[in-house]
Order: sequence, then structure tokens, then C-alpha cells
Amino acid sequence: MQGTIDLITRYYAAFNEGDTEAMIACLDPDVAHHVNEGAIRVGHDKFRAFCAHMDRCYSENLTDIVVMANADGTRAAAEFIVNGTYKETDEGLPEARGQTYRLPAGGFFSVEHGRITRVVTYYNLADWTAQVSR
Repeated sequence: MQGTIDLITRYYAAFNEGDTEAMIACLDPDVAHHVNEGAIRVGHDKFRAFCAHMDRCYSENLTDIVVMANADGTRAAAEFIVNGTYKETDEGLPEARGQTYRLPAGGFFSVEHGRITRVVTYYNLADWTAQVSR
């Protein structure tokens, strides 16, 4: 259990540092990345492309991170606050004008052999849209 908590903590520390490669080091090569309101992306290359897109459109930092894991460390969850700036308009979303936002979010994970095999991210898109549309 503690190894999984440490793994997820490293994953989010790398996120906050903007270090995509350190995030990928936590992932299984065939990771299934379930994006909020989006398709499932499989593998490091698709994860890397997703991160590049996100970095172009958003600047985000996570705070108040709490990580939990089941007893055998095969599943984990995290709850946190996303503090962000909307930098460049993302297709199908409101126009970006440097708006800031703050919203609760969560992540759910499957872990095997010390690597994350599944990442599911959740946040309330309607809340985010309302905040950046003001």
C-alpha cells in the first residue's frame, strides 16, 4: 500500500513540476489514460501528446492532494484542488483570455508491478466552464 501511495505522490509531484517524462516514468508502457469527458488513450506516446496539448492550453498546479490506496496497493485514488490559468483556446471550449480557475478534482489508478496501468481523471466540466466564462 505505501509503495503505491509513494508512486501516486511522485506522479503528482512531477505534474506540479511540469515534468512529463517523470510522470511517464511512473506509468506502465501500455497505460490506459481515461481523460475526463474524452477518449481512452493507451500508451506513453498518447500520454505525452496529451500532456503537450494540456501544457499549451493550460497552466495548472495541484494543491491539497490526498492519496489513498487499497491494502494490496493495486488500486489508488487521489483528491485535490486544480488551480489553473486558461492560456490558449482549446477546441470546442470557451475562448481563452488568461482566465483563472479553481476546482476540485480526482484521480483513480490501477497499479501493477510498481507502475500505473490505468489513470482516470475527473473534474466537473460545467463548473470549469462557468468559471472561465465569467
